[in-house]
Amino acid sequence: MIVEKLGFPEALVEQQLAHRVRDMHGIAYNRTVFLPKRKVMMQAWADYLDELKANIT
Repeated sequence: MIVEKLGFPEALVEQQLAHRVRDMHGIAYNRTVFLPKRKVMMQAWADYLDELKANIT
């Protein structure tokens, strides 16, 4: 949903969800490298959910 609705890269979403990276190069990535981008993504997700909630009530 974050990929389709908010346009974040799938790799970033997978890291946030702590899924294993399937390719051999992904294992070498340090999870903290993307931490600032992950924070932005999660704030965007929270804002999206707040917007959905506001439109329901």
